[in-house]
Amino acid sequence: MTEMEFWQRIEMSKERLWRLGRMWLGSDTAAVDVLDEAVLRAYIALPKLRQTEYFETWLTRILINECKRELRRRGREQATEDLSEESVEDRDTLPLRQAIQKLPDKHREIILLRYFDDRTLEECSKILRIPRSTVHAREKRALNLLKLELSEEE
Repeated sequence: MTEMEFWQRIEMSKERLWRLGRMWLGSDTAAVDVLDEAVLRAYIALPKLRQTEYFETWLTRILINECKRELRRRGREQATEDLSEESVEDRDTLPLRQAIQKLPDKHREIILLRYFDDRTLEECSKILRIPRSTVHAREKRALNLLKLELSEEE
């Protein structure tokens, strides 16, 4: 894949990846930062991409890894700081977004890929490098957890 092709495909995927990052992190600005970092990492690792037909899958996996890295970083920061003020973004979140944020990572990534990124079970399986049956089982479990969480809020 040439550098020009790389940037064209990034441009075509940018909005979809930003939406995925936003749902994962719950913040517009964090999503932009994570997307930038994912694009940089993808550009650096481009020579390692063996099959260009899996570019979207590969790039999505990089973005998910960056989202997880950001959440770990946030966890370390919150552990060392006492956050006394609630941010405006936290007060404006929807119940569904809050419920998704509470899911364990392995369940959250399935929900975000399937329902917010419109991926099939097969595509999720490739992106996450797990069997299709595991994707299906995690999806069912995640939906049950969401149903439980949202019914408790009512």
